[in-house]
Amino acid sequence: MTTANLQDVQDKTTAETITKNTTKDTTKNIAQLSDEQVHKLLTSALDRIFQHIDLTFDEMHQVMLIIMQGKCSNAMMGAILTGLRMKGESIDEITAAASAMRDLAANIVPNACDYLVDIVGTGGDGANLFNVSTASALVAAAAGAQVAKHGNRGVSTRSGSSDLLEQAGISLALTPLQALDCIENQGIGFLFAPNHHSAMRYANPVRRELKARTIFNILGPLTNPAGVPNLVIGVFTPQLCEPLAKVMKNLGARHVMVVGAKDGLDEISLATSTTVAELKDGKISVYELMPEDAGIESQTLIGLDVDSPEQSLKLIRAALSGSNTTERSVLKARDMIALNAGAAIYTSGIASTYADGVSQAQAVIQDGSALIKLESLANYTQELAAGA
Repeated sequence: MTTANLQDVQDKTTAETITKNTTKDTTKNIAQLSDEQVHKLLTSALDRIFQHIDLTFDEMHQVMLIIMQGKCSNAMMGAILTGLRMKGESIDEITAAASAMRDLAANIVPNACDYLVDIVGTGGDGANLFNVSTASALVAAAAGAQVAKHGNRGVSTRSGSSDLLEQAGISLALTPLQALDCIENQGIGFLFAPNHHSAMRYANPVRRELKARTIFNILGPLTNPAGVPNLVIGVFTPQLCEPLAKVMKNLGARHVMVVGAKDGLDEISLATSTTVAELKDGKISVYELMPEDAGIESQTLIGLDVDSPEQSLKLIRAALSGSNTTERSVLKARDMIALNAGAAIYTSGIASTYADGVSQAQAVIQDGSALIKLESLANYTQELAAGA
């Protein structure tokens, strides 16, 4: 990248490309509350949660703003997060929490991205597979989608998307504007959550200590700072598929597949049926998907688990290389990636059907384009980081 190009990135006006969509009146009101008022509001909400009474949109929005502005103690936050999980988060609660996070985020606005998409999982499935969604994002980008990959470090997994990308040489030390540059010029950019959701610093210590899935696992995929209209969202239980599709409809999404496999994966599974709640044209349809529906044979997941980002990257490189191999784990990984990348290609608008999306994914895996995309992104981000 030339110095001139770097200057072009830096000269883009913040007002046009990055916004802090803070709901000023609401956040100002929360900031003005006394400690006693905050405690009263939180204890009232917690009491309702413990009684298995859903909070209203406004109540949950206030609770989340209090958490995200550092006005909630770790003990209270842990109780609220645990209580919500035990009660089960309602559609209004999830929508309100996502709205609050979006209000406080450093958002970016990609230009001329007709096929903008994200593919992301909630985590918490406990399977410790290789980074399927990250590999699938690279494949989707190689197929022509513009991918705004929102992710973080692993909390309930051995290798989160950012852990994997760092291992691959992709710099996470990018400003939001530089991440935007990657999307527009490389067809894929990684939106490292801490760079866009700085308010999460108040919740992260509690999440790390709990080491269990909470509403924040659900919120990550719903709060992409690029305002992505098309998404593939993997969830840790099929019971969340339809509710999250409804949440995404509330949040204004265009085309979404929320997927949860029968075996507990937050991906489209290679081994069994996957429940899909698809939002398209304002309507939600729920159905079951088998690998055979895309022309791929169902197989066990043996050989797809990893212990580290290093192992995950090794398997992904082998799978995306396009080389001839008889190694069973590599062939399985290719099929698993194709099943999930196909969904991203389909929801992005490039493919007219899911099966066509899978076929396009297989083509860019076979010709090595996806691996080239990985190497290109690594070089590009390193140049950006060096010139920052």
